[in-house]
Order: sequence, then C-alpha cells, then structure tokens
Amino acid sequence: MQIGEGLCDHPGWNNYAVPSISGLLAKTGEFEARTRKRYDDTELILSEITENGLDSDRGQAALARMNAMHGAYRISNDDMLYVLSTFVFEPERWLARFGKRAMSEHEARAVFAHYRKLGKAMGITDIPVDRAGLEAFNLRYEAEHFAFADSNQRIGKVTRDLLLGFYLPRPLISLGRPAAHAFMDGPLLAAMGFPAAPRWLQSLLFGAMRLRAGALRLLPARRRPHLHTRVRRPSYPQGYAIADLGTFPNKG
Repeated sequence: MQIGEGLCDHPGWNNYAVPSISGLLAKTGEFEARTRKRYDDTELILSEITENGLDSDRGQAALARMNAMHGAYRISNDDMLYVLSTFVFEPERWLARFGKRAMSEHEARAVFAHYRKLGKAMGITDIPVDRAGLEAFNLRYEAEHFAFADSNQRIGKVTRDLLLGFYLPRPLISLGRPAAHAFMDGPLLAAMGFPAAPRWLQSLLFGAMRLRAGALRLLPARRRPHLHTRVRRPSYPQGYAIADLGTFPNKG
C-alpha cells in the first residue's frame, strides 16, 4: 500500500455515505467491533480473486465465501452495483489526481471488464455493458443516495481511524483526522457528518501528494508485483484460510 492510497482512495468512503449500506454494516456490529479484521477480510477476498483469477480454485473459493456472506442479508441490487462501481472508478480517480501516472485506456477497460465479470458471478444484474454506462450510474446513484445518517458517521469514524493508524501512532490519530477530511469533497463530508479541513491544510496536502507523484516518476519501475495476499496482517498472524475470512452470521 502506497502512502495515502489506503487512506484516501479507499472505495469504502463513498459506500459509507449511503445510509442503506452503512446501516447494514452498523447492524452486523463487525465494523465497529473488529474493524481491522473486516478491512483485512474484504481486501483478502478481493485480492484472492484478482491475483489468482476468478476461474482459479482460490478465486472460486473466495467468490463462494463472499456470496455466502452477502446472501445472509437483504441487499438491494442497486446497492451491490454501486459498491462494485466504486472499485472500478475510485482507484482510477485517485491515480489521475495523485498517482505516479493515470491509468491507460487499456488498463481502465481491463479493470471494468474484471469487475463486470465479478459482478455477474456475484449475481448482480443490470450491469451496464460499458464503462460510460457504469460511471453514469455511479454518479447518479451518489447524487440520489448520499445523505447523512448516524450509521454513516459511526462506520466512517472507525474506518478513518483505522487507516490513519497505518501511518500514525495511536496518540496522534486525532491530530491526523483533518488530513483525512481534506481529501473528501463537500457531498461526502456532509453525508459523513465530518468537518471540512482548513483550506491551507488541503492545499498543503495536495501539493505534497503532487510532489510525491513526481518523485515516484523518477524511480525505476517495480520489477515484482505487490501482492496483497502476501502481506502479513495482525488479524491473521499465522496466516489465513479463505473459508475463515469474513463474518459468519448464521453461527451466532
């Protein structure tokens, strides 16, 4: 994970601004009781599919685990489709603003194709056939469904502090919160009930991220892929089995 990418390009920020989505997450209690584990579970399940391929044995096992979790709750098709769309567009938007480089057209099409196939395997219907259609849905959904709710703020706070904890010692997390808010636009801040960061801080951070992007462009290209499934995690110090990832709502 590059500095800033986990904090600001996390697709969940937008998901938590939708009361029907954050309300379900708050109802399960998992995000507030085991925030790091839920974060790790989500990243590991999706990474198993991305790194190994949807049609691989591990990819199929991760898909089955994800579908079992989702199947235990009533989740609307539009909510599922919106969450899927954030994984397509939020990383792309982040890279265009602050990354070493923007995604190429070929990369953007590949990301869309991957998540469209995954969405179908998850049972999501009415997925647009092209990126333009999915992006139009993404923007329309946000305009219609972003609204403040207590559950947005509850889930947003614990996730924000978790991600800040990747970079700051616990006593300094409260001081880092305005930095996280600096990367959120007005509608997102309003839906989360977070205060806007001072303009000077936003300008400072945006400038620092642009300098970082320039520095990264001077470095040689990575020779080996960064695999999220190989990262050691506090949630699973002895490693993990795909069957054990996530929540088990039917087991109490």
